[in-house]
Amino acid sequence: MRFRPIHNSYKKLSLTISMLFGTIVFMACENDLRDVEKIANIQQEENVNVSKDVTVVYSDSAKVKAELTAPELREYPDSIAMYEFQKGVLIRFFDEHGSESQRIRSEYAIQKINEGLTEFRKNVVVNMVDGSVIKTEELYFDEKKNIYYNTVPITFDFKDQRGSLQATSFISDTDFKKIDGQNMTGFYIPSGDQQLPSFGN
Repeated sequence: MRFRPIHNSYKKLSLTISMLFGTIVFMACENDLRDVEKIANIQQEENVNVSKDVTVVYSDSAKVKAELTAPELREYPDSIAMYEFQKGVLIRFFDEHGSESQRIRSEYAIQKINEGLTEFRKNVVVNMVDGSVIKTEELYFDEKKNIYYNTVPITFDFKDQRGSLQATSFISDTDFKKIDGQNMTGFYIPSGDQQLPSFGN
C-alpha cells in the first residue's frame, strides 16, 4: 500500500503508509535539543529534497482512508529516513463511507520512517466529527503500537459544551475513544444515558 500524490508543484511523490503516520518520540528536553541540532547539521551538510504544496492520499481497497496536505515537505534521504514539515501539516481521516471522521493540524511535524513514530508540535489541534476538540503543544503517534500519546498538558473539550478536561499527559487509541489521562481535572455533564465521558463518539 502506498500513498498517491494528487498534486505537487515540484515533483511526484511515492510514499508508503508510514508517510501519513509515523515519527519521533522525544522523551526529554535533552533529546529534543540533540535532534534539533542534528537536523540543523543535516540541512547544512547533506542534500535535502524539498517538495511544495504537497497532497498525499492513502487509500485501501479503492477507498480513501486519509489525506495529508502541507505547504512544504522536506526529505532527508542520505543518512536518516526522515520527513519534516516545517510549515505545518493537516491530516484528514475518513470512515468507511468516505465521510471525514477526524483531522489533525499542527504548525510543525516530523517523521522517522524506521522508528514508525510521528510527532506533531506547536498548536496541535485534533477535531472530531462530533465537534469535540483536543488541544496540546505536542502529540505523538506510535505506528507499531497504534496509539497516540504525549508528555505535556492537554485539553479535551467535549461536544455541546458538555465538559472540558485537562491532563498532564495521556495515552489513547487512534479513535480517541479509550483515553487514559494522567492527573486529569475538569468537569463533565452527562447527556441522556451517557453517564461517563466518551470522547470522539
